[in-house]
Amino acid sequence: MYKFFILLLFPMMLSAQNQTIKGSVTDADNGKISSADIEAYNLKNELIKAIKTDAEGNFSLEGIAVDSVKIMIKKNGYEPFEEIIGTQQENGLLKIMLKKKSREIEGVVITKQKPVVTRKVDRLEFNVENSNISSLNAWEILKKTPNVTINNDVIAIKGGTGILVTINDKKVMLTGEELKNFLENTQGDEIKSVEVITNPPAKYEASGSAVLNIIMKKNKIEGYRGTIFSKYVQTQYAKGVAGISQYYKKDKLSLMGSYYRGSGTYYREGTDYVNYQESQTRWVSIMNRKDKNKAQNTVNFNAEYEIDSLTNLSLNYSGFFSPKSYGTYVVPTLIYNNQDIPESDYTTINDHRSRTINNSLSFQVDRKLNKKSSLSWISYFTGNNADKYQNVLTHLNFAGEAPRNDNFLTQNKADVKLYSTQADYQWKDKKLEFESGVKYSFVKTQSGLDFSDNENGILQYRPEKSSIFDYKEHNFAVYSSLAYNLGRWNFKGGLRAEMTDLEGIVSEPYELNKNNYWNLFPTFYAQYSTESKHEFGLSYGKRISRPSYSWLNPAKSYYNLFSYYQGDPKLKATIIHNLNLTYSWKGWNLDLYYRKEIYPSMEISYQEPSTNSLIYYFTNIEKGQAFGGSLYKNFQIKPWWTLILSENLEHNENYFKGTDGLLYKNKVWNWVSNISTGFTLDKSSDWKVEAGHKYYSPGIQGTFRISSAWSAYFVMNRKFFDKKLEASLIFNDIFRTMGQKVSTKYANQDNYFLDYSDNQGFTLSLKFNFGNQSVKNAKTIKKTDEQDRL
Repeated sequence: MYKFFILLLFPMMLSAQNQTIKGSVTDADNGKISSADIEAYNLKNELIKAIKTDAEGNFSLEGIAVDSVKIMIKKNGYEPFEEIIGTQQENGLLKIMLKKKSREIEGVVITKQKPVVTRKVDRLEFNVENSNISSLNAWEILKKTPNVTINNDVIAIKGGTGILVTINDKKVMLTGEELKNFLENTQGDEIKSVEVITNPPAKYEASGSAVLNIIMKKNKIEGYRGTIFSKYVQTQYAKGVAGISQYYKKDKLSLMGSYYRGSGTYYREGTDYVNYQESQTRWVSIMNRKDKNKAQNTVNFNAEYEIDSLTNLSLNYSGFFSPKSYGTYVVPTLIYNNQDIPESDYTTINDHRSRTINNSLSFQVDRKLNKKSSLSWISYFTGNNADKYQNVLTHLNFAGEAPRNDNFLTQNKADVKLYSTQADYQWKDKKLEFESGVKYSFVKTQSGLDFSDNENGILQYRPEKSSIFDYKEHNFAVYSSLAYNLGRWNFKGGLRAEMTDLEGIVSEPYELNKNNYWNLFPTFYAQYSTESKHEFGLSYGKRISRPSYSWLNPAKSYYNLFSYYQGDPKLKATIIHNLNLTYSWKGWNLDLYYRKEIYPSMEISYQEPSTNSLIYYFTNIEKGQAFGGSLYKNFQIKPWWTLILSENLEHNENYFKGTDGLLYKNKVWNWVSNISTGFTLDKSSDWKVEAGHKYYSPGIQGTFRISSAWSAYFVMNRKFFDKKLEASLIFNDIFRTMGQKVSTKYANQDNYFLDYSDNQGFTLSLKFNFGNQSVKNAKTIKKTDEQDRL
């Protein structure tokens, strides 16, 4: 009989164990909210069900086998809802109203906040996560970062160049155009913050004037995602980039792979003016450079594997392949006499091509020793190979001479190999932090120049004008640093020691350059915070800037018969001293600084009257120093309207020896101003516009004086289809005002050139995201400052 009752009660028991909860989700105006995330948890906080509301805002949670559940409802732009309910609801129906996160003003709603600037003891942190600039790429975000300026694609911090860029403290390749392309392909919505480190701690390489560290968001949700990207750029000529990135994470394995291919025509306008006092002549050359590159291939692969909860392995490969860049320059030159009448002329036809291959492979191990300490080790190899060929034909028509032709050919091959290994140890508790490490690197570069000309009437190889340059460099470094937190006071200090052993051999004429030296690089930081949130800071750091390997190559690279570029194998490393005073309060950030450079290396020019030649070369000038201040403030005028003010005023001095052996001083007050305003035009913060203005007052570089320039720009960004498709439109240098005049005038030196790098134009880019967009990226592995010099 009891079996009969059990059969009668079984449907009732099943009904009690498997309930259905139905309901609807609306806003305060009774509007139906579709695609809201509905999650049901048991009282142990374990997820039972996860669904979304339908187009009418309704939902149905079926198969609930507990008496009470915690319901969580989330939707972008609304406050999250959370409540514990019993499964025996009246009629099984819930009516839930979500409140909006932001308020509506004049038809515009903003749900993202302005970036937050935080001053730390050894760096400035620019937090862009969920801000109104997170839709930009990393390159555009750097342009808006406090104390950072980008002029002609050169990154500077408080006037200092040679910046080291890292991602999560892992260094990336720093070759100008490649770095720009890499950052343009790094999406801003994956960035948490940017750290501006004017005086890098002892942990960082001593090379470079400052560090920009991009902190990426951390996301552990598993799955697959991808991004398809394309960009069209129209300036004087068209350029384009297209590519795909793919990410995958499953259990302990994370993978990332990307491929981008670029193609286009690059143009640069220039006019050279050289005045020779000795002959009372003026030489004017018009050099408009047009180069085509139909295949710029960039490949990246990252893999990360967690052996256990304490040990992590990372592997990285990156490659850049440019099989052929080519162009033909036709450069007419007029020679005016002292009556300003053209009496002679010549025309240069420069037919050239180049090839570049770059490969980099890295391996890294991270190990947590205990709750307070960790150890990491990385080893890597980088190879860079370049081949440049040119055929230069000159038609000469000089007064008093019969017309003639001159022809020469050059082929310059360079091969650089770099190996490095390093280990780092860290110990940290609530008040103390200790870091220490060791590093070794070896660089070998070989370059050769083959020169042929028709000086004897027949085109033939000239060994006396050809050369081979071999260079080897060993670097060894050790460092330690200690940080201490004492309430309102924060202190940090460190010391890094680096040994450099180098040898350079030039075959023609034979020259041997050997050097071995140790350098110590101390750093110190102090910060004090008042009760009313005023923050005062003091920091000092010593740095070294070693010359790029190409700067050491003495082979002559000819522009034409009367002008060439040449490196110097005896270039010295530049020692840099930085002293900073900082103040922060309620978003205002003020930096006062002093920078001293001993034997700074740079490109300058000089004219040689005996051969009527204009020579560009890398050299060390005597010294340089600068002092100034920078100010940054982000104003939130309205919830949907922001205004950014970034100003830097600097007094800069360069001391150099002229061709007459005398010491000269070049000085200037330099002002860099960046003012921009941005608007959010829709409720979901998917449509944004920005307009801005950049101004650069006159500057200096060694013997050069550089004229002022300014630029106006406009940006519009729009996201579609639940943020899966993103379109951007950028207008740069709207009024074509970024042209500059670079001049040298002292003793018998009197020359200048006008330069414009084809900035005016527009860029249209499209990005489509597919798959699970919450996947964590595989880590980008450390690379080193030696790679920056390739």
